[in-house]
Amino acid sequence: MIDARARGLANIHAAILTLFVGVLFWAWAYVNLHFHVPYVHMNPYENLVPYFLCAIGGMLLSARDVSRHLAARFHLPDLGRSARLAFRQVALMAMLIFSTMFATQDHSVSRLFLGTLLVWCWLGLALLNAWVPGRLARVIFQKGHRLPTVFVGTPASFAKVREWIANKEPLGIDPVGLLSPETFSSDAESLSVPWLGALSDLPRVLRERPVGQVVMLELPGSDEEASRVIEACRDHGCRLLIHSNIEERYTQPLVPITEEGRHFYTLQEEPLEDPLNRLIKRIFDIVVALPVVVLVLPLLCAWVALMQAIQAPGPLFHARERRGKQGKIFCMLKFRSMFAAPSDAAAESMQALSVDQRIFPFGRLMRRRSLDEFPQFWNVLVGEMSIVGPRPYMPLLDEEFRQQTQGYLIRNLVKPGITGLSQSLGFRGAVLEEEMVRRRVYWDVYYISHWSVWMDVQITAKTLLQVISPPATAF
Repeated sequence: MIDARARGLANIHAAILTLFVGVLFWAWAYVNLHFHVPYVHMNPYENLVPYFLCAIGGMLLSARDVSRHLAARFHLPDLGRSARLAFRQVALMAMLIFSTMFATQDHSVSRLFLGTLLVWCWLGLALLNAWVPGRLARVIFQKGHRLPTVFVGTPASFAKVREWIANKEPLGIDPVGLLSPETFSSDAESLSVPWLGALSDLPRVLRERPVGQVVMLELPGSDEEASRVIEACRDHGCRLLIHSNIEERYTQPLVPITEEGRHFYTLQEEPLEDPLNRLIKRIFDIVVALPVVVLVLPLLCAWVALMQAIQAPGPLFHARERRGKQGKIFCMLKFRSMFAAPSDAAAESMQALSVDQRIFPFGRLMRRRSLDEFPQFWNVLVGEMSIVGPRPYMPLLDEEFRQQTQGYLIRNLVKPGITGLSQSLGFRGAVLEEEMVRRRVYWDVYYISHWSVWMDVQITAKTLLQVISPPATAF
């Protein structure tokens, strides 16, 4: 099948790159020992074998990355992606090499030799990552290994997968034609494949043509139709691939999962349902929040209290209810940035604007620099919030946004955050129109489905930069 071809191509490519690194290692060592490269002083008696094994080990570790993440489109040239992959490969090599150096306390090996070697490796790997797979595909999947493919479905369904077909042609897919209940012109530019007949003509087409694969572009309409297609493919020794159009039928992207051999579809992946991932995220929260609560928050409280006493006397904190994970209510803390006023739920549900007269001068500075959010590190420490997650809104706004936006409550699957993916992308401040809500919800759901600790680190770093240099939407 086509996925096996892609994986095999990626594995061959990884083997070639590993060979390249091995040859480059000893070639660069030979050049430095015999031609006296400036500034690189190598001892001819240095034991380079451990570092050679580290370089090869880094490439073997990265081979898994290539096979798992890049096999599907790796035969398509992309210099930017190739350079990023080369960086990951060299980073793994460097980690093993310098860990070995420090563990063995080896002071004899030339650091400059190893450093320049890694630079040459990155340049060579970036070029080979971009150049080799396409050439491999052309050499391996030439005429003898082409895969003549018949497609079954409507012209509209064929048009939707046309780009996928074009991307897979380097792996050997050779479109023969389309079996469809709808006729169309064989020279139509939108399809560029001939019409071979209706689905009932499949046995005849398989007899008359050297077809290696049948691709059904939609799920079979009935059990009888599925049985006919499967039987015809079995009788003629032909591969069968069925494209699922279930997302179109249910108008919602679905994620396939397998439980004890049974196949299900769910609305989104949830990495944070993994207890280990939850533990990692909690450790990250504590590592970030504890120093802030112990070292920063007391001094900040004193400063804010002083400025409030001068400009707007009243309570230090603004503590109000928010919905957390699974909709549970908790009390979220903020430094008060508005003039003190009697409690009024309707007034508090009004979003603050840049010209809002309720905000006192120092409060405006706090809001622009996000200093008013710092008490929420206490909410993180006690487990009510996380450093990164969907931002919680006031209950009245929560209900309004839920009615405006489909899937809004998916945000409640995880703890709310001091910052979030939406905020790191610039979607912060007052929500003045439905489109702004939809964009925030889209990125919140994306975060929930694609969480990783690296994503949390990136979002936290971006937020810190926005505190230092606030975006235009901050006030």
